[in-house]
Amino acid sequence: MRVSCLQENLAKGLAIVGRAVSARSTMPVLANILLEASDNQLRLAATNLEIGVTCWIGAKVEDVGSITVPARLLTDFVNSLPPERIELELVVRTQTLHLHCASFEANLKGIDAANFPIIPTIDSVVHNNSSSLEALRIELGSTGLRKMVDQVVFAASTDESRPTLTGVEVTFKEERLTMAATDGYRLSVRSAAVDGSLPSTAVTVIVPARSLSELARISADADEGRTVQVLVTQERNQILFQIWGRSGEGKGGNFHRVELASQLIDANFPDYRAIIPKTHTTRTVVDTATLLKAVRVAFLFARDNANIVRLKIQPANSSRSAQLSLAATSSDIGDSTNDLTAQVEGEELEISFNAKYLIDVLSQIDDPQVVLETTQSTRPGTLRPVGMGEEEFLHVVMPMHPTR
Repeated sequence: MRVSCLQENLAKGLAIVGRAVSARSTMPVLANILLEASDNQLRLAATNLEIGVTCWIGAKVEDVGSITVPARLLTDFVNSLPPERIELELVVRTQTLHLHCASFEANLKGIDAANFPIIPTIDSVVHNNSSSLEALRIELGSTGLRKMVDQVVFAASTDESRPTLTGVEVTFKEERLTMAATDGYRLSVRSAAVDGSLPSTAVTVIVPARSLSELARISADADEGRTVQVLVTQERNQILFQIWGRSGEGKGGNFHRVELASQLIDANFPDYRAIIPKTHTTRTVVDTATLLKAVRVAFLFARDNANIVRLKIQPANSSRSAQLSLAATSSDIGDSTNDLTAQVEGEELEISFNAKYLIDVLSQIDDPQVVLETTQSTRPGTLRPVGMGEEEFLHVVMPMHPTR
C-alpha cells in the first residue's frame, strides 16, 4: 500500500471513526483503525462490534492495500502534524505503516487487515439482498435528520440495567419516520415526512441512543444538499446510514462519505402512547428563550435540592396579567424566583419539574414560543413548539414532588 492525502482530511476521518473504537476488548484488533487504499480513496473504519463507522476521504493511491494500526497513536500523531500532505506506505513483511509529513516520520506496528471484522455497507447489503430491501430504504435531509435525533435522543436512559430504554424506537410507516425515547421520567416523540418507498405496515426497530448521537455528530459536517440514506437489513438486526460530505476542500478537512452501521436492540419498547395525556386543563404559552434562561437560573439553586423547580401558572384576572413564575430553593445556599409574562388559558396550577429535564428539551426547540399543557400537580405535563402539532413533536415530563 502506498497512498498520500491531506493531513486535515486524514485528521477529520480519524475523528469521525475514532469514537467507534472499542475502549475495552479482548480482541486487540478492535483497538485499531482499518486503513484501506483503493480507487483514489482512503477508507478508514472502526468498530466495537455494536457500532461500526466507515469513512472515505480523498487520496492519491499508488499501490492498493490495507492495514490496521492503533487508533489512539495514529490519531494523536496525525493531529500533531502540520497541514501538509501525508505519505503512507505499508511494509507488508513486518505489517508496519510508515508515515511521512514535512520533517516528521514515524513507523507504526499494525495488525493484518484480514483480522478486522467486516463492517456492512449499504451497497454490500443491497447487492446481497437486492430483491427484499428496497421497501425499507428511505432518504431524508441531513439537517432534518440531525434535528430529529437531537430532539429525542437526550430522553433515552443511560442505565445499562434497562437496555431497552437506552435505545430510541424508530418507526417507518407510510412516508413518515417517527422516533421516540424515554427513560421512565420523560418522553420525547418526533415525527417527519420522508422520501423513499416505505411499507404500508409499520416497521419498528430500536436503535441504541449512542448510535444515533454519533449519527447526529457526523451529519453536522454533511452536505446539506444531499440526502441521508437509511436502510434496515432484512433480518431486522442492523440499521445502516449513509452520509455524504461537503464537496471541495475546506478548513478542518472534508470527507467523501460516511456510513454508520449499528446493531439493533432486540426487545419490545414500552407503549409510550399510554402515558401521553389526552386532555389538559391549563395551557401556557411562553417565549422559549426567556423560559430557558429562567430555568437555567433556577437550576443554580435547584441542583442542591434534587433539581426541583416549582412552576406557578396564573391566568389573568382583574388585578394582574397572566404569568408563569419559577422558584427554586436550597436550604444551604438560598432561593430564586422569576416571573415571566405568559399567555394562560384555563385554571391556576402549581407543579414541580426536574430543572435539568426542562433545560434539555428547551435547548432543542428553535421555535420562538413553546406551549406547556398541564392538568394536575401530580400528572405529567407536555411541552411542544407553538405551531407544531402533537403528531410532529411532543415532549412529556413527569412532575416531581417537592420535599416538605
